[in-house]
Amino acid sequence: MALAYAPGLTVTDRQLVKTKRILPLKGDVLVKVGDRVKPDDVVARTMLPGPVEPMNIANRLGLPPEDVEAAMLKKAGDTVKKGEVVASVKNFFFFTSDCESKIDGTLESISAVTGQALFRGAPRPVEVKAYIDGEVIEVLPEEGVVIATWGGHLQGIFGIGGETSGLLKRAVASRKDDLKPEDITDDMKGHVIIGGARVTADAIQQAIKVGVAAIITGGLDDQDLRNLLGYDLGVAITGKETIGVTLVVTEGFGSISMAERSFDLLCSKEGQLACVNGATQIRAGVIRPEVIIPTEGDVHADDERAGYEQGGMDIGSPLRVIRHPYFGRIGKVVSLPSPLTVLESGSHARVVEIQFDDDNNKAVVPRANVELIES
Repeated sequence: MALAYAPGLTVTDRQLVKTKRILPLKGDVLVKVGDRVKPDDVVARTMLPGPVEPMNIANRLGLPPEDVEAAMLKKAGDTVKKGEVVASVKNFFFFTSDCESKIDGTLESISAVTGQALFRGAPRPVEVKAYIDGEVIEVLPEEGVVIATWGGHLQGIFGIGGETSGLLKRAVASRKDDLKPEDITDDMKGHVIIGGARVTADAIQQAIKVGVAAIITGGLDDQDLRNLLGYDLGVAITGKETIGVTLVVTEGFGSISMAERSFDLLCSKEGQLACVNGATQIRAGVIRPEVIIPTEGDVHADDERAGYEQGGMDIGSPLRVIRHPYFGRIGKVVSLPSPLTVLESGSHARVVEIQFDDDNNKAVVPRANVELIES
């Protein structure tokens, strides 16, 4: 029987994970192919141009634009200091009018048409870190690198906060327990903590106070998220938030227990290094928040990699329903009928028959309403 294909959500004990670490502008790559790197190792570096600060010299000195250049004490390309006089003119009464630079930087240009001078702030260094514990397998000259590692890999539904890492530490007794403030103790500083169902707003604040690196949990209340950020997130890409902790939600919004497969995977890796990124994008070019737990292994072993390649959806494949009325429920494929099926709405679609893990009941769901749990 042919395989069916559906969007996938990765929850796997072992997978070859590759990540590109790319500079925003061309710069210097600091590592070479074959180098072993740690999450905080800087692999590439560049300088971002500073902000532009315009100054209307003509207006400030009362000159026609074509006379501005003669009044300048600095020429294009010269460095300037904040408060330094960059243009000066004497009037008929021998009084002097001056223009002072508002920033430290460089005088970039002077216009005889507009009478404006453009100042460029000092360049800002940008460093790209490895993010994962792995091996450099490719160098992109002046741009960045590709790093690979074998490891556990778990993708979430939603996340906030950027890249971080820490040792995994379990904070709840079971996957059905909410993560509360009292579950987060001082010894969790710098750790990636494993929650169960909903994480409360107070628990997130406690994690920030303690210095927890990241929280992985099943659910999150949307009002708690709004209060935490101070604004409605809307449809956008996340990952740039600076709230003090990275958060990965594995199931969705509300009080939803973490999937057994995800919870067991994380708990089995307790004490190991976890690399976490909360960046999420739900529009075109989907980005999922993720947890990578690096392990030993030869990233160049094709025969080993072939044994872990994921196929399509087949009988027995684990999946999650992503639409009402079975939203969030997890089960296994029982059958994949080939003919189109008439739905309650009267439309025709290909469906999948699912047996749910929690109660062994079965349901027929359109294939567009499920996502494969790649394991």
